[in-house]
Amino acid sequence: MEPQNSAVPWTYLVPLIAIAIMVLRGSRARRLRIERMWIMPTLILTAVILSLSAQAAPRLPVLAAEMFALGMGVGMGWWRGRTVAITIDPATHAFTSKASPLGMALIAGVFLLRFSFRDYAMSHASELHVTPVEITDVFLLFAAGLVCAQRIEMWIRARRLLTATEAS
Repeated sequence: MEPQNSAVPWTYLVPLIAIAIMVLRGSRARRLRIERMWIMPTLILTAVILSLSAQAAPRLPVLAAEMFALGMGVGMGWWRGRTVAITIDPATHAFTSKASPLGMALIAGVFLLRFSFRDYAMSHASELHVTPVEITDVFLLFAAGLVCAQRIEMWIRARRLLTATEAS
């Protein structure tokens, strides 16, 4: 019983470190390569498809929870993508992006909420009538929706900026 209690601080330290890294990375402008924005969504969708195809079809309540999580992820990803400031250098057509403080706060809040809910759901899985795999799938679909929608939204805005700049 004692090793579990000593491991608890580490389980909360890792997300805090991850949030700190996200805030530090997001607080400065970075080069945005729109030609490479398809890579992360493709990798994530491939991982999701491989993960879900290795399992039996989910029960109806779990499928509903997965679709809800995917929809929430898409909505939050689209919104977060809208909060990212994208600029273009008219001479070189180089893009830069900078996350807004509101967008970073959203991700930090979602990350902490997800981590807290995952702990609760894993410890009460039998009471919720779900398996740990089903809980993981719900969070996986949420993350996939968030990342893919954010990248698509940013790509659309960057293409519009590039078209407007080329027309000028």
